[in-house]
Amino acid sequence: MSMVEDQGEGTPELNPAVLRGWWLGCGVLVTLVAVFTGLVLGPADLGIIQVLQELVGKLPLLEVDSGLNDRHKAIVWEIRLPRVVLGLLVGSMLATAGGAYQAVFRNPLADPYLLGVAAGAGFGATVAIVSGIGDGIGFLDLVPLSAFGGALIAVALTYLVGAVGGGLGQVTRLILAGVAVASFFTAIQTFVQQRESETIRQVYFFVLGQLRTAGWGEVALLIPYSVICSMVIIVARRRLDVLGLGDEEAGSLGINVRKVRLLVVLAASFGTAAAVAVSGLIGFVGIIVPHTIRLLFGVSYRVILPLTLVFGGAFLVVADLVARLVLQPAEIPIGVVTAFLGAPFFIVVLRTARRAS
Repeated sequence: MSMVEDQGEGTPELNPAVLRGWWLGCGVLVTLVAVFTGLVLGPADLGIIQVLQELVGKLPLLEVDSGLNDRHKAIVWEIRLPRVVLGLLVGSMLATAGGAYQAVFRNPLADPYLLGVAAGAGFGATVAIVSGIGDGIGFLDLVPLSAFGGALIAVALTYLVGAVGGGLGQVTRLILAGVAVASFFTAIQTFVQQRESETIRQVYFFVLGQLRTAGWGEVALLIPYSVICSMVIIVARRRLDVLGLGDEEAGSLGINVRKVRLLVVLAASFGTAAAVAVSGLIGFVGIIVPHTIRLLFGVSYRVILPLTLVFGGAFLVVADLVARLVLQPAEIPIGVVTAFLGAPFFIVVLRTARRAS
């Protein structure tokens, strides 16, 4: 089934429900360029050719001497590459979750933090930090685990609160419940911070977002959640197109609207919770990337979600590169970079949505 024929100004004249292979190819190419740039640039001066030779030398049946010393090799493989891979995973997950929320709630301003995920994660991380149990590394660090648990508790409470509301549609109840739950967890987090003011700097560093890693531990924590949740959303993309017709129309076409909505929201929320747990609160990725894809490639989620998955990772790797280099050797939180880009973009989306309505 194809989407509505009116694709809007600035979109391709091709069928908006068809994903072109060269679009994905462009996304992969952009991602590879972003990854390689992230490996080369930084406080330590590494040559482009040397880094390329070091990567090629790790391929099977190839032996290439890059000329890098042991210290520079450690920088590539144990510091920069884990950080770049983490950026790919977090960016793709947040962007894909944003596209999924916009499809489920039929709201162009929906983002991955809509159901209180961010507030719950922030509260969980704050509790771990102020209690002193968050001093480990990788699998031993309880801050990501506490943030993940807090995010899941917030989503569960949002669903419970939304289920008891009467007189409103399911989507409206969930959104209002998410606002209430987010306010509740934010209030508790603020109270805890005031009681433990000596940890406030560490808490705010988490709240503003970060991609600092101590190796591959954070990557290993996120991979299973990111892969499974992203694939659930991608597989459901055709049904999300049908949901855009409205609940009654989708139901008449054989779609179990409640089941599809629940499955996609849970996948997006689980994935967002895992991403937030290892990176902190990085805003606007779930708005900037899906809307850019929508403007460039069409309105069908069969197209939007796969491309968002690819370009989302590249976007966050580039944003992290900016965060690392602007005040080098110091860093600025990556959440500041995405907010700097996202705030004006949000205004553009708001104006576009108003004209469309």
